[in-house]
Amino acid sequence: MNRLGVFGLLIGMFLAMLDGLIVGTALPTIAGEIGGLDLLPWLVTAYMLAAAATTPIWGKIGDLFGRKATFVTSITLFLAGSTLCGLAQDMAQLIAFRAVQGLGAGGLMVGALAIIGVLVPPRESGRLQSMIGAIMPVAYVGGPLLGGLLTDHLSWRWTFYVNLPLGALALLLIVTRVHPPPVERHRPRIDYAGAALLTIAIVALTLLAGGASWALGAIGLLAVGAFVAVERRTAEPIIPPRLFADRDFTLAQALSFLVGAVMVTVTNYLPQYMQFVQGSSPAASGMLLLPLMFAMLGAQLVAGRLISANGRYRVYPVLGGALTVAGALALLRLDADTPVVLASALTLPIGTGIGLVMQSTTLITMNSAAPRDMGAASGTLTLLRTIGGSLGIALLGTLYASHLGSATADRLTGGAELTPALLPDLPVWAADAVRLAVVDGLHVILVGVVALSAVAFAASWFIRETPLRATTTPPTGTPVPSERSSEHGSS
Repeated sequence: MNRLGVFGLLIGMFLAMLDGLIVGTALPTIAGEIGGLDLLPWLVTAYMLAAAATTPIWGKIGDLFGRKATFVTSITLFLAGSTLCGLAQDMAQLIAFRAVQGLGAGGLMVGALAIIGVLVPPRESGRLQSMIGAIMPVAYVGGPLLGGLLTDHLSWRWTFYVNLPLGALALLLIVTRVHPPPVERHRPRIDYAGAALLTIAIVALTLLAGGASWALGAIGLLAVGAFVAVERRTAEPIIPPRLFADRDFTLAQALSFLVGAVMVTVTNYLPQYMQFVQGSSPAASGMLLLPLMFAMLGAQLVAGRLISANGRYRVYPVLGGALTVAGALALLRLDADTPVVLASALTLPIGTGIGLVMQSTTLITMNSAAPRDMGAASGTLTLLRTIGGSLGIALLGTLYASHLGSATADRLTGGAELTPALLPDLPVWAADAVRLAVVDGLHVILVGVVALSAVAFAASWFIRETPLRATTTPPTGTPVPSERSSEHGSS
C-alpha cells in the first residue's frame, strides 16, 4: 500500500477524533449562543452513541460487501452530518445532526483499521507510525487549538465546516490510491436482529447513565442478553463470539472501553476548566492542552516503533495503565488557584498513559483476529472505545452539569446562559462561586476517571505475551479470503 493511500486512510480515520477534539473547546460558546446548557453533555453523547451503535455494523458490512466502498460511504455520511451541524439553529437540532454525523463516524476508524489489517501484517503495522505522525498532530494537537481559533475568530460553526475539505481530500486519496483485496464471493447474510439488539442496548444503557429511568437499564440488559444469544446462533454475527476465545483479545477490548471513557471525558471537560477557572479563551484553552496531546502522540509513536522492532507489547498496557492512574490523581490537584502553567503540565502523565494503552490494544486486536474477521475485530475495538467514552461522558458529564447548573441558577438573571465571556461582568462573589462550582464538578469527574484507570491498570496485568504475526495470514495458515471482483474492479 503506497504512502498516499495510507495518508488517505489516516485522514478518514481521524476525522471523527478531530471533530470531537475541535468541538470540545467550543462547547461553552455553543451553549451560550444557542442555549441548552443542561443538554450540553448530550451534544457529545449523541455523536458517540450513534458512532458506537454503528461501528460494528460498518465493520461487518465491510467484511461482507467490500471494505473500500463501505469506508467511502461512511466518510460521505459523516461530511453530510458535519454540514447539517454547521447549519443548526438550536441545541435540539445540533444534537440531532451530531447523531447523523456519528452514524458516519462509526465507520471511519473501523474502516481504516480493517483495510490496514488485511494489507499489513501485525508485526509490520507499527512501522506505519511514521505515517501516523503526519496526521495525528492534526487530530490530537491541532484539534483543540484549531477549534479555539475558529471559535474566537470565525464562529463555532466552522468547527464542523472544517471537516469538509479534509473529508474531500480523504475521499480523493482513498478512491484513487487504496486497493484492498476483494471480499469473498458468497451470498451475504446480514445479522439484522443482532444489529437491532445491539443498537437498543447501547442507546438504553447510555440514556440510563445520563439519568434516564431504570426501566431503560432493564431494557438495555435484556437487549445485551438477547444480542449474545443471537450472535451465538447466526451465520454471520456482527461480533463473532469466536473472537473472545482469545484472552488477549478480550482484555484488549476491556482496556479500550476503559481508556475510551477516560480520554473522552478528560479532553471534553478540561477545556471548560481552562476557560471558566483560568480565564482562557477557547483558543488558549486548546493550547493549554498541548502537553496532553503531545504526550498521547509521542507515546503512540514510540510504542509502535518499539513493538515493531522487538515484537513485544505486554509492558505497554501495564505501563500505560499505571501512568493513567497517576495522571488522573495528579489532575485532582487542579483548583481555582492553580497556576495556569502547572495546570497545563499536569496533563502530561495521563496523556502518555492513554497513548500507550491505545496503541497496544490496537496491535493486540489486529494480531488476535484472522483476516476474515478483521472488520468485525476492529469494529469491536472501536465500538468498545466509543461506547466507553459515551457512557463515561453521559454519567460523569451529568454530574458535572448538575454541579454547575445549581451554582449558576441564581447568579444570572433574565434567563441568560452562562459563558466564560460573561464572568467578568458578574459580581466578584458570583464569579468566584461559579469558578468553585466548575472546580467541584471537575473533581467529581476526575474521581470517576481515577476509578476507571485503576480498573484498567489491574486488567492489564492479565495480558499474555503472544508473538505478533509477520504475515497477513492467520496462525493456521488459512489464506486471506479471495474477494468479490466488483470491488477489485472499482479499485
